Amino acid sequence: QVQLVESGGGLVQAGGSLRLSCTATGSTFLINVMGWYRQAPGKQRELVAAITRDGVANYADSVKGRFTLSRDIAKNTMYLQMNSLMPEATAVYSCTASRLGNVFWGQGPQVTVSS
Repeated sequence: QVQLVESGGGLVQAGGSLRLSCTATGSTFLINVMGWYRQAPGKQRELVAAITRDGVANYADSVKGRFTLSRDIAKNTMYLQMNSLMPEATAVYSCTASRLGNVFWGQGPQVTVSS
């Protein structure tokens, strides 16, 4: 099994930056894609960004050019650098990881962007 532990998040002023991290423990050897989802109040959950084991990342159009996803395989850790944050980025962010066709979820840190 895989357990995902997230850190980061918090309150930031519009235009500021935050970095989220997600560390996988347990059966991490065959983890394939990792990514971040977010869900804002009253909105559907959406995929923010995802990254393959080979480091190929893709982003939602709403964050492209402002968010950067990276992954350290040796540390079993994924990072989401969020720059130029706007209030619409306020949401609970959840780390995900896939392994052998199964998807695992982290607990979900809160990100709040004030205007």
